[in-house]
Amino acid sequence: MQIDVLLQRALKLEYLSAEEGVFLFENASTAELMYVGNKIKQYHVPHNKVTWIIDRNSNTTNICIANCKFCNFYRRPKHAEGYITTISQYKEKIDELFKFGGEQLLLQGGHHPELGLDFYCHLFKQLKVLYPTLKLHALGPPEIAHIAKLEKSTHTEVLKALKEAGLDSLPGAGAEILNDRVRRRISRGKCSGREWLDIMEAAHQLDITTSATMMFGHIETNYERMEHMIWIRESQDKKPKSAKGFLAFISWPFMDEDTILKRLINKRGSYTGDEYIRMVAMSRIMIPNVVNIQASWLTVGKKIAQACLHAGANDFGSIMIEENVVSAAGAAFRFTADGIQKAIIEAGFEPQLRNQEYEYRELPKGIVQQELDTETMIVD
Repeated sequence: MQIDVLLQRALKLEYLSAEEGVFLFENASTAELMYVGNKIKQYHVPHNKVTWIIDRNSNTTNICIANCKFCNFYRRPKHAEGYITTISQYKEKIDELFKFGGEQLLLQGGHHPELGLDFYCHLFKQLKVLYPTLKLHALGPPEIAHIAKLEKSTHTEVLKALKEAGLDSLPGAGAEILNDRVRRRISRGKCSGREWLDIMEAAHQLDITTSATMMFGHIETNYERMEHMIWIRESQDKKPKSAKGFLAFISWPFMDEDTILKRLINKRGSYTGDEYIRMVAMSRIMIPNVVNIQASWLTVGKKIAQACLHAGANDFGSIMIEENVVSAAGAAFRFTADGIQKAIIEAGFEPQLRNQEYEYRELPKGIVQQELDTETMIVD
């Protein structure tokens, strides 16, 4: 294999194999990968805008039986710290979201053994009655699989009922690494990689837009990273022509603070800023049929995320009014609406507020700036 030949094929949006992806990742220079990733980005988004969103990541419950080894957030059933969020708590959170100019609630939680389809349908309907303009970017494939198992139902039946109840889009949560060798070791209680893909493909058949994710930097191999992206690419190719399918791909490094997984693998900081930039570029190269690539500033910080905008990323994600899961494992960065726009401008781009469908929004007038603890502010 030759680096220049593979890069030229990538520039033509040709599909590379996992072996070819590994070869590029391990042998091409960062500058070469950034150049090609940026060129592919310009093909999809031929302008200077970098999108971002105002939303809130809230949790239905922290009670979970999946026992993921990288998660500090969950609590076992009957744990004293376990909770199920109440409607009054949602109202407080959503009122604050609207005050900050947001319109979307990213709603996720644990695999609660007693919360089935009726619970989520009733919750979604209640929230939409109270807030008709609220967008629900909710649950994720592992939760859909869990609900389907509780109900002895199909993925499609669960997704259809949730859509009718108010689900607007499905996050790419719980993908981690899709290879089941990895999943058996780090998240045995979650759905298999194939089931994750099956649920996403069922969502696309129902014209539910989705995103795809990858958490890397733990026990996976470089081959399994490339394989993961190829499986996303293949599922995207299966979507109906009328469906948007995967609107975005987001990768982030494993955050290991106090996690069981860190103790099992006995290492810390298994990624570098350079590696993350290379992974963003490789996601452009390996998944040329997904339009939007997001830089995960929450886990890597402002400067690395800014560099990713020159390596293939065209989206800066959310200001994260609330985020509990990744933060519980050590992610400590934060942005205000003003701060995220300044960071985009500093990187040489024009900030553009969007919704989950990647449609442009005007920045609401008179929005309140999010108040942040100075210890979690991103600083130069």
